Amino acid sequence: MTFSSLGLSEPLLHTLASLGHHTPTPVQQQAIPAILAGRDLLAAAQTGTGKTAGFALPLLQRLSADGARAANNTVRALVLVPTRELAEQVGERIRAYGAGLPLSVAAVYGGVSINPQMMKLRRGIDILVATPGRLLDLHEHNALKLSTVTTLVLDEADRLLDLGFADELGRLFALLPRQRQTLFFSATFPPAVTALAETLLREPARVALPDEPHADSTILQRAIEVDAPRRTQLLVQLIRQHGWEQVLVFVASRQATENLAAKLDKAGIAATALHGDLSQGARTRALADFKTRRLQVLVATDVAARGIDIEQLPAVVNFDLPRSPADYTHRIGRTGRAGASGVAISFVSAASEAHFRLIEKRQRLRVTRERIAGFEPVETAPAPADPTTDAPPPNGGIKGKRMSKKDKLRAAAAKSGE
Repeated sequence: MTFSSLGLSEPLLHTLASLGHHTPTPVQQQAIPAILAGRDLLAAAQTGTGKTAGFALPLLQRLSADGARAANNTVRALVLVPTRELAEQVGERIRAYGAGLPLSVAAVYGGVSINPQMMKLRRGIDILVATPGRLLDLHEHNALKLSTVTTLVLDEADRLLDLGFADELGRLFALLPRQRQTLFFSATFPPAVTALAETLLREPARVALPDEPHADSTILQRAIEVDAPRRTQLLVQLIRQHGWEQVLVFVASRQATENLAAKLDKAGIAATALHGDLSQGARTRALADFKTRRLQVLVATDVAARGIDIEQLPAVVNFDLPRSPADYTHRIGRTGRAGASGVAISFVSAASEAHFRLIEKRQRLRVTRERIAGFEPVETAPAPADPTTDAPPPNGGIKGKRMSKKDKLRAAAAKSGE
């Protein structure tokens, strides 16, 4: 199948050829004809499947075909994303795909001055990529109207809800016209995401792709048993042994990103931290340096890494396991993109073994445990937490597995009755 067989216009085909895109991915094959036909869309697709082009190309074609232009302070198509980095990334991709078309594209997000964004919106925008919080700020400043939106795109809907944007989304939906096309993309579909899709979509076309990266043979998954204090030394050895030019390392906290990046720098490996406490300028520079390979290692938290899109990223390392099993999908999906091969390595200690088994169960996979010579673990698993106390389990516990308020009250009552 070719892009021309999907019904795309000649200007878009010319741009795709110039960008080196010749064969549509499975998500593009299914999504593009449905969107061109004006249908709502529900797509289960992880990052790296070409979903941005899947909605951007037909959106650009439909907007350019009707000959209309955005009036002052209005928006014709709105793309909602969870993070600043993803807003920039998606905006850049749409601008690249629409290079030969007379359409305006802008990205707005928090962490930077709002005034330049307000100025940009004065003449109207054909396609606006935005994070929910900043979009509401702009609306409250009367910088834009949303009543003219003809197409709404929710990109990475599961992350929008994970990051606590449910209230903001509800306020934004109330500002949009009821008659519109809605395109809904999500890598995972927990109950809250499914419920949101059901309220927004009308008889949608459905794109069903494997939502678990382990189903993709291009990603080699490894689980290495190692004591927590020796993970840094093991990481250094693996980077040198395999000669990875780029490595994305996930850790659990902002402080951990700084600590690990400093240790890698000291070992002679160019590394930097990426987390939410950095200024937007620092985050942008870190991503740019990593993409251009001035940095070999980027140490990031889950939220900060959402804007990373590198087609040939060879390796992802779970230095700390993700708290939510669903985040495992998002993390390892950073490698093995667009048909390229990649490796995803998880460090598993005695204390985190039970959590990794939970991840395996939720993801319906089994990863063989490995041991590296010289790094064989000697630690043993900690004793199970006493359910009658409020003492937190190691590493902050597993998301969704901590004692509820009711459980704590029952435990306290039982203890007082002893």
